[in-house]
Amino acid sequence: MSPPNQPGNQIAEVSVLKLTLHGQLIGYLAGFENGRNVLSFTDEFKADSLRPTFSLITHPGFPNSEKLMSQPWAKNQRLHPVLSNLLPEGALRELISQGLKTHIDNEFLIFSYLGQDLPGALVATPMEPEEVPESVLTTHGKAKAVKHKVSDRESKFSLAGVQMKFSMKEKDGRYNLTKNGELGDWIIKTPSTRHKHLPLNEYTAMSLSALAGVDIPDIRLIELNKLDNLPQINLPDEKLAFAIKRFDREGNTRIHMEDFAQVLVKYPREKYNSANYEQIGKVIYDYSGDGLADAQQFARRLLVNILLANGDAHLKNWSLLYQDQITPRLSPAYDIVTTSVYIEDETQYALNLSKTKEWLTVAEDHFKAWADKSGIPWRAIKPHIGDTMEKARSLWPGALKNLPMDEAHKEKLKVHWGKLQSDFKIKASNKRS
Repeated sequence: MSPPNQPGNQIAEVSVLKLTLHGQLIGYLAGFENGRNVLSFTDEFKADSLRPTFSLITHPGFPNSEKLMSQPWAKNQRLHPVLSNLLPEGALRELISQGLKTHIDNEFLIFSYLGQDLPGALVATPMEPEEVPESVLTTHGKAKAVKHKVSDRESKFSLAGVQMKFSMKEKDGRYNLTKNGELGDWIIKTPSTRHKHLPLNEYTAMSLSALAGVDIPDIRLIELNKLDNLPQINLPDEKLAFAIKRFDREGNTRIHMEDFAQVLVKYPREKYNSANYEQIGKVIYDYSGDGLADAQQFARRLLVNILLANGDAHLKNWSLLYQDQITPRLSPAYDIVTTSVYIEDETQYALNLSKTKEWLTVAEDHFKAWADKSGIPWRAIKPHIGDTMEKARSLWPGALKNLPMDEAHKEKLKVHWGKLQSDFKIKASNKRS
C-alpha cells in the first residue's frame, strides 16, 4: 500500500531514525518527504515481557498495550504525541526551526536534530540508507531509504520575547550549552523579556514548595556571565538565570521519564483543556510503583500550586519517572511559578479540580471530592493537606522575607494568601492563622 499522496508507481524517499532505550533497540521512526511519519516497534521489543517502559501506554501492565503496539503509529507532520511532547515549544522551537531552515511543524526533522539529548532516556539516531532493514521499508509501501538532510546549525539568531531554556553541562562553576550528544545535567532558564524577574519568581516559588513538603530537585540562581555558548537571544537587563538539576540524568546515565501529555496521549496544544486533575490522580494511584505515596505527594503539590497562585500546572508540568527503567513513579516537581503576578486578575489554575478552576473558591471539600473521584482513600490524603497547610502557615511568611522574589511580587502573593478560603488562608506574618 502506498503512503497517502504518493503516486502508485513512484518509490517514496524516506529517512529513518533508529530508536533506542537504555541501549536496547525498540523500533524505527520513518519520515517521508510528504510529511508522513511512521513509528514501528521491533518484534523483539514487543515480545519482551521485561522490556523497559517507553511510555506507560506500552507497559505490559497497561490495558490494551499489546494491541497499541501491534500496528505502526502513523501521523502526518506532527509526530505521535508520545514523541511530539519530547520537542521544545514556543521560542526555543522557533529558534531551532530557524537554524534548521525548516517549518516549525516539521517535527521529524527537529526530532532528528535533537535526538541525542531528548528528555528521558530515548535516543534517536539517523540511519545510513544501507543500514535500514528491508522490513522497515516494506512496512510502509514502496520506499527507498535516503540520507538525512540536516542543514548547518551554526547560524546566528536573534529572537525577541520570552524566557528560553537550555540543557547545559556544569563544570567548575560554569555552564556550557551541550552539543554532539553530550548530556546536559542542568536546565537553565534565562530571564524573560516579557515577564520581569521570572528566575527570581521561580526560585522563590520552588523554595516555598520545598518548605511545604514538595519533592524538588536541586535549584540555583546563576549569574548570566557563567553561561557559555548561548545563542544570540535578546535578554533583559537582569543578572540571574534560574537553574534546575535534571532528574532524568545521573552523570552519563539517562533516566527515562514522560510528562502527562504523553501518558494521556495529548498534543502540547491540548495541555490545558483535555484532562483534569482527577484523571492524573487516578493514573498515579493505579499505576505508580508506590501509588499511595505518590498520590499524597500529588495532592500536596496541587494545594501548593493554589497557595502560590500558579495557574500553569498543566499536563506537561507533571511527569512520571522510570528510575528502574520499568516502574513509573511521580517525578520531582518543576515549573512552579507564581503566575498571577504577571496575569492581571488571574484567578484560575490550569486544569479542573472537582469541576472548578477557581482557586479563591477551593476548600478542603474539593480535595475530598478529587480523592473520591480518583479512587484514592480520603483518610490517606487529609493528613497531608493538613501538614501542607501547617508548614505553609508557619514557615512561608518568614521565609518569603529572605527569598529573592521581586518585592512587588511578594506583596501580590501575600494579598493572594489573604483571599483564599478559610481552609487555606495564610496570614502574611509569622504567626499561625
